[in-house]
Amino acid sequence: MQAWLVLEDGSVWGGEGRGAFREVACEVVFNTSMTGYLEVLTDPSYAGQGVVMTYPMIGNYGVELEDFESVRLQPSAFIVRELCSHPSNFRCTGTLEDLLLEQNIPCLSGVDTRALVKKLRESGTMRGLLTENIDDLDAKIALAKQFALVDVVESVTVPEKIERGVTNTGARIALLDCGTKNNIARSLLTRGCRVTQYPSTATAAEILAAGHDAVMLSNGPGDPQDCKSAIAAVREIYHSGIPTFAICLGHQLTALAVGGSTCRMKYGHRGANHPVKFLAEDRTYLSSQNHGYMVQAEGLPANAQVHCVNVNDGTVEGVCYHGKPYFTVQFHPEASPGPKDTAFLFDVFLEMAKTGKNPWD
Repeated sequence: MQAWLVLEDGSVWGGEGRGAFREVACEVVFNTSMTGYLEVLTDPSYAGQGVVMTYPMIGNYGVELEDFESVRLQPSAFIVRELCSHPSNFRCTGTLEDLLLEQNIPCLSGVDTRALVKKLRESGTMRGLLTENIDDLDAKIALAKQFALVDVVESVTVPEKIERGVTNTGARIALLDCGTKNNIARSLLTRGCRVTQYPSTATAAEILAAGHDAVMLSNGPGDPQDCKSAIAAVREIYHSGIPTFAICLGHQLTALAVGGSTCRMKYGHRGANHPVKFLAEDRTYLSSQNHGYMVQAEGLPANAQVHCVNVNDGTVEGVCYHGKPYFTVQFHPEASPGPKDTAFLFDVFLEMAKTGKNPWD
């Protein structure tokens, strides 16, 4: 069927309605990864968004359930140049379109994604509406402009506490789930940890009373400033002195909890090859990223040191908090998809959990 994406600036992008196509409003963002579309589609950080893939053919290796980063597809919509109908992969269990249909995700295929991404880079991330009818274009634009992400973290967190790796004998880690990817927990479990996954609404008192060795703060969707209860919990965790490692949204929540600030980026970082420079090492690693907000260096407390930056634009990619066993990163050391260059940070974290000392002090 003929279908369209209407952006809030009035621009219209035509294509073919695929998947479980229906009218839906979303925040339109783009991802530059050449592979890993299943990990992208199951990353809770994309909740409420319409994801535009820059790689021209998507779905060419089909669906492999073991690649899922959560239990379901998370974006509100999927926008591609070409949706492959005949995948080839020895692990393939079905087509991507069948999965989109099964999980009720609309897809717009046949879009000039090069031009669309150029628009988003020049004008910034915008709200949009997927629709089958643009006869009343002004009404469609108005619907796009009405879209807002509300309680998005609460929609993707686990409903109750989950114990994982109960037979493991390593460090006992509390994972505050604000929309965590499976590979964060997996990266801890494969290192012998016992992981207790808490919903985003958990209080610091509940987490700290359980006697964990350390805390992991996860990634997640939306504006970090909306997460008032999580910020309050993170503030107490920070002041408790328990060893803590925070990723993506957790990195942003920590900055807000200690008096820093975050701001919306023009179009964010979403892809699998973002270069991050560790300043103390004078060494650059490639990283997987997915965020539309950033921590501002100005306003962080005196003990906070920016220890890594994005090579492309100089934005803050990591902060260590001197005097406390606490550090944070904006990128994804667990990858999935993307390079595993920075997976060593999980080992740094577990050493910190053992010694109680900040590795950058």
